[in-house]
Amino acid sequence: MPAVKRKRRGDPAIQTKKPKKNKKDAERPTKLHDTAEEAEEEDRDRIPGPVCKGKWKNKERILIFSSRGINFRTRHLMQDLRMLMPHSKADTKMDRKDKLFVINEVCEMKNCNKCIYFEAKKKQDLYMWLSNSPHGPSAKFLVQNIHTLAELKMTGNCLKGSRPLLSFDPAFDELPHYALLKELLIQIFCTPRYHPKSQPFVDHVFTFTILDNRIWFRNFQIIEEDAALVEIGPRFVLNLIKIFQGSFGGPTLYENPHYQSPNMHRRIIRSITAAKYKEKQQVKDVQKLRKKEPKTILPHDPTADVFVIPAEEKPIEIEWVKPEPKVDLKARKKRIYKRQRKMKQKVNSGNAK
Repeated sequence: MPAVKRKRRGDPAIQTKKPKKNKKDAERPTKLHDTAEEAEEEDRDRIPGPVCKGKWKNKERILIFSSRGINFRTRHLMQDLRMLMPHSKADTKMDRKDKLFVINEVCEMKNCNKCIYFEAKKKQDLYMWLSNSPHGPSAKFLVQNIHTLAELKMTGNCLKGSRPLLSFDPAFDELPHYALLKELLIQIFCTPRYHPKSQPFVDHVFTFTILDNRIWFRNFQIIEEDAALVEIGPRFVLNLIKIFQGSFGGPTLYENPHYQSPNMHRRIIRSITAAKYKEKQQVKDVQKLRKKEPKTILPHDPTADVFVIPAEEKPIEIEWVKPEPKVDLKARKKRIYKRQRKMKQKVNSGNAK
């Protein structure tokens, strides 16, 4: 609607003139229209990004650290788990003199609600604690057969920070303590969706299988072409010891009857080797006693000479004449040589005079 200018004292309104359009003003809307069309065409050709703008709701944070006295293999395993779990946090090593309840305070300071703690004993035994801090439950495992990502046997690869699939053995649903461990493993190893440090891709799978009353952990790469699996690593075996109601302690919910401590295992191996040594010594002593015993003389068997052919009897001859002595040629030659030497010595002494 055109602008209207009013006059004072009741004069009729006068319409103001429209401003004149320049050539530049006339070209502007056409240019804007062209740029809008070009932007629409670019949007059509553009491939949408894989990142979906969702909300990060699952605020699970895992604290992964260890006690003092671990070896290089345990340190590499701990670093591999931190690399595969973008929702994890690290902390300094804890002193072995401190009690395990202190870990709950460390988790609270780090704002973590789950914990993986590696406990080393005697510089050769490794124990793993999986805990829901601070209320529990928690489980203690003996870690065996550790293989890390750095080994050449593991040829697979995956994107750093990608979210894994979790594959569980059907045996986890059969017994109640395995069902409890399954829920604990899901909450710890599952990367939360829309986590800031995670990637929105699924290119590897964590497998948890039960064999020989142990939990076997494997990490495989999913190949897109034929959905084959190639192992990435790490791999390890968890031998369950106990499940506690609280975090790092409390009443015992389950105790593994098939568990054998490493000290007992080493003791059995030593006893087996000692038994072998004792057996060898006993065999040697028996052999010595047999040699000292008098030999038993068996009576003559008359049937043993049945097939023996008797020898022919030769006639006995009596010699009445003494046999001639044998001539020793060597002694005779020596005598001749002595005579010749004496003769030469006499001749030489006569010529000298």
